[in-house]
Amino acid sequence: MGKTGLIYDQRYLEHDMGAGHPESPNRLRAIMQRLEQSGVAARLTRIEPRKAEDEWVTLVHEPAYVATLNRQAPASGYVALDADTSLSPGSLTAAYLAAGGALAGVDAIMAGQVEHVFCAVRPPGHHAEAGRAMGFCLFNNVAIAACYVRRRYGLPRVLIVDWDVHHGNGTQHSFDADPSVLFFSTHQYPHYPGSGRATERGSGSAEGLTINVPMEAGEGDDEYRAVFQKVLVPAADAFKPDFVIISAGFDAHRDDPLASMGLTEQGYSDLTAIVAGIAKRHGQRRLLSSLEGGYNLTALAASVERHIQALMDV
Repeated sequence: MGKTGLIYDQRYLEHDMGAGHPESPNRLRAIMQRLEQSGVAARLTRIEPRKAEDEWVTLVHEPAYVATLNRQAPASGYVALDADTSLSPGSLTAAYLAAGGALAGVDAIMAGQVEHVFCAVRPPGHHAEAGRAMGFCLFNNVAIAACYVRRRYGLPRVLIVDWDVHHGNGTQHSFDADPSVLFFSTHQYPHYPGSGRATERGSGSAEGLTINVPMEAGEGDDEYRAVFQKVLVPAADAFKPDFVIISAGFDAHRDDPLASMGLTEQGYSDLTAIVAGIAKRHGQRRLLSSLEGGYNLTALAASVERHIQALMDV
């Protein structure tokens, strides 16, 4: 099989926040249908997720928060956690499998089974804070994976690249004072959740290891490529990450209904190649990509396909 892995499980579809919610099971259905029809899926190594163990989840999230989610998980109906995030009967299992999918992806990469992994998971994660769910997110999948890379495998430096159109506030806060993680984010600004100013640069010994690049509405492929080449690449080359993680939101696409940016499928392919190049130079090609946003089903599926193809081409 190929050097690029795919994490997916039908149980991700059982997380359902109600009719009309943009973060719907149809997002993964569209992605998987596109990958199957294009033949890309047949070239990928399928990796089964597992439920993340609480010992890893609580490296990012407060034990009391995890306990509250377990207590509130409904047997039927919905439990609202914030204005746009809720639990259904299948949500908690999906959340543990989303975080555990990222962990399984890390394991497959570290075992040499694959070089790259795309995690087609939901719920997404990058807004989830240590003690609260928000912005469609329950557990912070990429933050948990980054902690796992360092604790389980002893790799000293992790790069997290977040190109979701919304700022990854939860991920930033997880590593604000952690010099072992370089967090880089491009995001429409001002936009939900309101964080991500360029002046937010980390604290203490990690000052300068948080790099926020607020983007103006309408900016697209050319502007994103320039930012990645002129800002991310020099910072990453100086940091020399041992492992690279992408918070892969596709809602900066020009057709996405929840934002106003101008990226295209080609743009996502180009950004993927830049980030994969960093992993190739410094991290023995080790790269984990985990799905975040993206709410136009056609644009999402096409962008994910190009993203994975770019990984396979590195």
